[in-house]
Amino acid sequence: MKKISMLIAVVSVLGAMAQSALAQNLVAFSGGIGDITTGSTDTTVLGVPAAGQIWVIRDLTAEVRVGGLIQVNGQGLLLGAGNAIGSNANASVFATLFCANDGNVAHSTSLAGVPLQVNGDFRIQDSLSPAPPNTCTSPVLLIRVTSNGSWFAAGIPFLIPSIPLPHLPPPPPSR
Repeated sequence: MKKISMLIAVVSVLGAMAQSALAQNLVAFSGGIGDITTGSTDTTVLGVPAAGQIWVIRDLTAEVRVGGLIQVNGQGLLLGAGNAIGSNANASVFATLFCANDGNVAHSTSLAGVPLQVNGDFRIQDSLSPAPPNTCTSPVLLIRVTSNGSWFAAGIPFLIPSIPLPHLPPPPPSR
């Protein structure tokens, strides 16, 4: 009986720790979209202009915690057109999170940013300023260039997949 009580206590503590860790996550992003400027005048996102040239991104993951801690990992953020195609244009980047429920205030990492590696990879580990609210509806994450603040990549919000519906039984044979 003592062992069962001890096991229940350990499971309860581990469950509380896991729930606490999950509760600290504000929003996550998995996948990225590059700036595909095509001459359209409608490339501004929440008041932030697009970079004006095609940029591609191979992968992007980001996690934002309640309180504003953020980690962004990007791979292959490179020019997708022009004479410098495939280069990082010697750019440095920073991240900005927008949440609809606070009026789309810009919550940004340090504007000094981090340099893109030659292959376009980057990692941002910082705190957002100002700190975002404790909930974030309709999140938008922009990766922006430090030189002028324009965006050239965006994160795709990660949503927990819904449970698949059970398969329906086959229809009865027709008579």
